[in-house]
Amino acid sequence: MSHPGQLLLIGVPGPELDAETAASLRKIQPGGYILFGRNIQTAPQLRKLIDDLRDLSDIEPIITIDQEGGRVSRLKLIGHEPPNAQQLRQKGDLELIRRHGDITGKLLRLFGFNLDLCPVLDISFDDEADNSLRGRCYGRSVAEVITKAGAFNDALRSTGVLSCGKHFPGYASATLDPHHELPKLQRSRELMEEHELAVFRYFADKVDSMMIGHISIDGLDASGLPASLSRTITTELLRQDMGFGGLVMTDDLDMGAILNHYGFAETMRMALDAGNDLLMICHRVAMAAEALDVISSLPASKLDPALENVAGFKKGLVPPDPFSEEAHRLLDEEVWKLRVATLGEELAARRSPEDGKRSPVELY
Repeated sequence: MSHPGQLLLIGVPGPELDAETAASLRKIQPGGYILFGRNIQTAPQLRKLIDDLRDLSDIEPIITIDQEGGRVSRLKLIGHEPPNAQQLRQKGDLELIRRHGDITGKLLRLFGFNLDLCPVLDISFDDEADNSLRGRCYGRSVAEVITKAGAFNDALRSTGVLSCGKHFPGYASATLDPHHELPKLQRSRELMEEHELAVFRYFADKVDSMMIGHISIDGLDASGLPASLSRTITTELLRQDMGFGGLVMTDDLDMGAILNHYGFAETMRMALDAGNDLLMICHRVAMAAEALDVISSLPASKLDPALENVAGFKKGLVPPDPFSEEAHRLLDEEVWKLRVATLGEELAARRSPEDGKRSPVELY
């Protein structure tokens, strides 16, 4: 059996690895790392951090980030902010969306990332809804999401960077932000099939991984469990009904939607029982050792399918491109040109309130 730490996708405390953190990560051997604004200071520093994480790993790690565009663009801390999905959607030019996917993939390859946690596949039923999705959705209908998120997804994957559809089975109807509390929806299976699930069915063989959301939908699982902890939704619906064969990961298990309702060890066990392959711990990084203890206590029959899926996914990981500050500068110029082409010169020049700043709550 592979190292059980391979079932963890964890955050990193800061922009560099101190000796204690490095020793802990070497022992845990997580399957992957997710980076945030707290990890990014300069372009050379970011590449060194990723190189150091890879050097600690006996098995090539997943190195991932949320690089969507707009406010969910970690790399804007060291460069320009790309347009968000809604801005690209409203511009209506598929070629610009493809350019966005291509530039994003090349930027990520330059730093050593091999998975981007996008595209968002949620439908925007209300562009002003306070459910964490504002500005992040490629369409207001099934057809529009398929066309526009599909253009981004195809271009990103053509660079060698793997993609992740999120947030299965759909946050779009939620009125609560799962970063803070668990949204509970009364929404029928029929409505879900007509809208949200139609999108995810289309992308089931077109994205490399799926992120399972922290949302309870009574029409999909009457038990009230969040999708991320529901075998009915994660295994029976996504894996068996939709035939999804890629990597399945939870959304961040540090979100209020989970923290407020379930104990830590209980969450780890339930997430694996539900059928997730990777358990995401973004912020309580010190809990990763405890998570490993919980996972290691489970029988091999519970772990082996997930470990096989992680190993299979890793066969598609690409090595980093050679890094240079000049290469970063040139790609950042392309981000700026894309921003201007999407927003126009005047709007592009206006920095959003969050542009280039570390947000106290980072969305994902």
